[in-house]
Amino acid sequence: MPHSVALINTIAAGMGLALILGFLAARLKLPALVGYLLAGVIIGPFTPGFVADAAIASQLAEIGVMLLMFGVGLHFSLDDLLSVRKLALPGAVVQMAVATMMGMGVATWWGWSLGGALVFGLALSVASTVVLLRALETLGILDSFTGRIAVGWLVVEDLAMVLVLVLLPPLGGWLNGTGGASDPLALWEALGLTLLQVGGFVALMLVVGRRVFPWVLWQVTRTGSRELFTLCVVAAAISIAFASAALFGVSFALGAFFAGMVMRESEFSHRAAQESLPLRDAFAVLFFVSVGMLFNPMVLVERPLQVLAVVGIIIVGKSLAAAALVVAFRYPLNTALTVSASLAQIGEFSFILVGLGGSLGLLPAEGQSLVLAGALISIAVNPLVFRAINPLQRWLRARSAFARRLEQRDDPLAELPMSTDAKFLSRQVVLVGYGRVGRRIAAALAAHDIPYVVAEQNRELVEQLRAQGVPAVSGDAADPAVLIQAHIARARMLVIATPDTLNVRQMIGIARTLNPAIETVVRTHNEEEARLLEQENAGKVFLGEQELAQSMTRHVLERSGAVHAAQMA
Repeated sequence: MPHSVALINTIAAGMGLALILGFLAARLKLPALVGYLLAGVIIGPFTPGFVADAAIASQLAEIGVMLLMFGVGLHFSLDDLLSVRKLALPGAVVQMAVATMMGMGVATWWGWSLGGALVFGLALSVASTVVLLRALETLGILDSFTGRIAVGWLVVEDLAMVLVLVLLPPLGGWLNGTGGASDPLALWEALGLTLLQVGGFVALMLVVGRRVFPWVLWQVTRTGSRELFTLCVVAAAISIAFASAALFGVSFALGAFFAGMVMRESEFSHRAAQESLPLRDAFAVLFFVSVGMLFNPMVLVERPLQVLAVVGIIIVGKSLAAAALVVAFRYPLNTALTVSASLAQIGEFSFILVGLGGSLGLLPAEGQSLVLAGALISIAVNPLVFRAINPLQRWLRARSAFARRLEQRDDPLAELPMSTDAKFLSRQVVLVGYGRVGRRIAAALAAHDIPYVVAEQNRELVEQLRAQGVPAVSGDAADPAVLIQAHIARARMLVIATPDTLNVRQMIGIARTLNPAIETVVRTHNEEEARLLEQENAGKVFLGEQELAQSMTRHVLERSGAVHAAQMA
């Protein structure tokens, strides 16, 4: 069969079957993702009937990973990554170490070699950024602080896996595999070369890319051609990802991520995200279909206990380790549960790692089947894990004294210092969120000498604010203790400037319970949500697009009036 026909058959069969099964899954109240994965199983080599071209499906899926990671970069700036580094960096490293040890433990118990156990454990330790993005976008918390922590955590994991993939071949001989050498000098040379390559790529993108690519996008925009603009966006995502892999040895996913990050510097970044969205969605479906094609359903029958152990490590073991780490860093229970749910799956890097481990003779054949089974099940279950966050949080708070003590423990950033000036404790404005909108509101309040207290989940921001003399408390404002520490009972106004609007009603309810006369101000970017909040008497609701339109209209009318007056004169 000609290559072009094989490509068409793979796309037609994959998307067509994914549409049917995704629709059926949605009608059965299951995530559509389950249907996409099952479509891959049906057209895969392990089930009877039509078999799609696995190599072509894998390449199509790789394009999907590039476009999705490009979209992440468009939403996730370097400042966002640095803002969560104190949690994401140590958290990701420790969580990967714990998950790797758990995987190595069960693999050693099964009688595998050291090399096979190490590859197996590492494959279970790293989550899929693609799956995480889907979940965060569905929940509408991708731009929230908790979302930034989860994405930053996985970016650190991706960076760690780049090192693992480069170091594994020279370690192959020492780990009793068939590839590489056992010479320690070769290992250090590989490590040094990898660090130089990754460092060179990051430096090039941040120093040169942040100036060049926004300029290129502006030049294309000046042509007035929408087709050229879309082509420029897609070409930038795929070309930079490919060049990063070819020249610096960086993964496609990481290259596309940094491409999006530097493209964010352009004022057209929002439009770039919108233009690439349809392609991202289409190729994301093909990614999940390709994952399903790798799965052999017989492993569920032949090794059910081993599959159960793998799923337990991915969904339970990693999640508990991540939640414990987040709580240990004194972040709220909701943040801990969200991050743990984000990590309760494995994906693209795991597939690459088991393939490399098999080619080096480190991982036994059954290892790949077990990892794929764990990936398929964990990806399918992950949306359900996210849905369980709020019920589980309510259950823990209601029935676990230990959980309540964790959130009420002595934390110097969870309450205002005793030396706080009295003007910040009465008739003040309580400002929830200190992001792009919150900062501007705070600056305006300070310029007019209006006292305010900031409630922010980012502990690093709270530390910075206190160093600047700004009263701030750390924690989730949906927790009554946080608003109490901000002295909401005597405040004159509550301003909710955070983009995470899931808990807005709870914040307002707490504030009005403690202070019935308080005035509330809320932001939203959703017209339906704005209408519902106004119906529920949530105070003054500002809709982003509406405020922008009003400001532009006011400027146009003012300028038009000035021009008209000049003409009359």
